[in-house]
Amino acid sequence: MTTTFIRGIQNFSKQEDQRPVIATIGTFDGIHRGHREIFRRVREQSERENARAVLITFHPHPRVVVTPDNVPLLLTTIEEKEKFIPDFFDGKVLVLDFNEELKNMPADRFVRDILVDRVGIRKLIVGYDHALGKNREGNIAALQALGAKYGFEVEVVGPVVEDGQPVSSSRIRRALQESRFDEAIRLLGHEYAIYGTVVRGIGLGRKLGYPTANVAYNQRKLLPHEGVYACFAQIGDEEFDGMMFIGRNHFNPNAGVTVEANLFDFDRDIYGQEMIVYPIRYVRMNQRFESKEALVEQIGKDKEIVLNILKQEKRYAAQQGAQSQNH
Repeated sequence: MTTTFIRGIQNFSKQEDQRPVIATIGTFDGIHRGHREIFRRVREQSERENARAVLITFHPHPRVVVTPDNVPLLLTTIEEKEKFIPDFFDGKVLVLDFNEELKNMPADRFVRDILVDRVGIRKLIVGYDHALGKNREGNIAALQALGAKYGFEVEVVGPVVEDGQPVSSSRIRRALQESRFDEAIRLLGHEYAIYGTVVRGIGLGRKLGYPTANVAYNQRKLLPHEGVYACFAQIGDEEFDGMMFIGRNHFNPNAGVTVEANLFDFDRDIYGQEMIVYPIRYVRMNQRFESKEALVEQIGKDKEIVLNILKQEKRYAAQQGAQSQNH
């Protein structure tokens, strides 16, 4: 796939070639199963019609400007979008700066000035609950009317339903916040990624025989519930199994909530490098230990559990691969 990120409408050129544009627009927090159904429709139609595919999203999250006193933590930071949208979308990704001007722009003007005049859309594909413009006045009915006015088609993608309810970013956030990690992963349809740079901690893990890589994550990121998880991590093009801790370290309470991973069979200096860590299974809650010896004993037990989980995960993945080949 070839995906190009463009920051700011001023840097987007609709004159790049003469092909029509099929676009989608949204916050796409989580890049969940519902979002990916929209991406699939854009991809299929752009390939069939030899059109340019354009995904339009926002930074920061619109709620930062619209409701600054009630801003959700993010499932997917802008850095993570740049890393993971290319896995699911092939085309141009236009990141609009969501500011006061955009917040107060009427839907008609947004459609005319940005979607039609600057992007040049011929077709807009959006989710069933999408709305844009000042006070979200550009709902589905309004967009269809504007499409008729300005000469583009609007296609509405219905919800992806799981357990009788639509998959949504807010539903996934609730599942993570309420410690229903497996449910959140099922709704996302992919592993939950935490991206950041490896920084120095207090070195306690190394002293205990379990060195950890501390990830300086974006503070707007929604972290899974505090505790220990089986995980894997990506550093560059390499992937490593391990176990990770999310939470407040009771031996270093001033550090706040940390994300740190002990990678198995790994002994390298990676300070300053980018790392993506993926918690894949919740093992236990964060708890206080009376001594470092008690902590070491528990970490040993955690590792045994994690190794067993990782074996099961790989066996399952191998079975799924064999089944797909047989079909």
